[in-house]
Amino acid sequence: MTMELDLLGKVAVVTGASRGIGLAITRSLAEEGAFVTAGALKGSEELDLLSEKFEVQPVRVDLTEAAGPQHLVDQAISRHGGLDILVNNVGAVRPRLDGFLAVTDDDWQATLTINFLVAVRSMRAALPHLVSRGSSCVVTVSSVNAFLPDPAVLDYSAAKGALANLCKSLSKEFAASGVRINTVSPGPVQTDLWLGDDGVAATLARANGLSPQEIAERAAADSPTGRFTTPQEVADIVLFLSSPRAGNITGSDFVVDGGLVTTL
Repeated sequence: MTMELDLLGKVAVVTGASRGIGLAITRSLAEEGAFVTAGALKGSEELDLLSEKFEVQPVRVDLTEAAGPQHLVDQAISRHGGLDILVNNVGAVRPRLDGFLAVTDDDWQATLTINFLVAVRSMRAALPHLVSRGSSCVVTVSSVNAFLPDPAVLDYSAAKGALANLCKSLSKEFAASGVRINTVSPGPVQTDLWLGDDGVAATLARANGLSPQEIAERAAADSPTGRFTTPQEVADIVLFLSSPRAGNITGSDFVVDGGLVTTL
């Protein structure tokens, strides 16, 4: 017996939807019958194929521009007349191999914009529409680095910590309005962020005289399960939290890390 998620006809906005976790979330929502407005800088062939099969609206938008998130939400409202689900997924990380003192103001600005301010602006644009629904939700893809600070990604860790804090605050503000706001915190995931040509593994490999595969294997070995999380495994949690099945869950964080974080 399958679990009915009651997402048929729900309207969703997903940021960073062209690949990796965002693409898996978009596909999963669409397969459940949701109407998805999928924002990404350049789009992708995979996203275009989804739009041919499902009610998926790809929108090419620079979400780091101040007006980008509002434009994305406006596209969903224009097409569907309302909004039920916002998934804040877009993010980026660059290992800081030379330490804190080498991280410039421009570096900080770029990291805080893509990993924090985009979500701030997306939620500011979406929440009036979500409130008007009476029952709706925001799911934000955070990171274990929100509470597992790492000098190698210190600006990313700080941005994700701020993001988790904000979502907790907003969950309290908007609960009485019927908006549930939760976060999902993955550990290393099989995406380009970690495994791409310019991803974390490749960057650390170049700095340490190792192969990207060796770096990835060491990272996987840090988890008791001994492997990376798949994008679909993150999407499955997002899907549940987006559904009425999670009707009294708000202000919560769901860790998907293969047991990497050992603290309670």
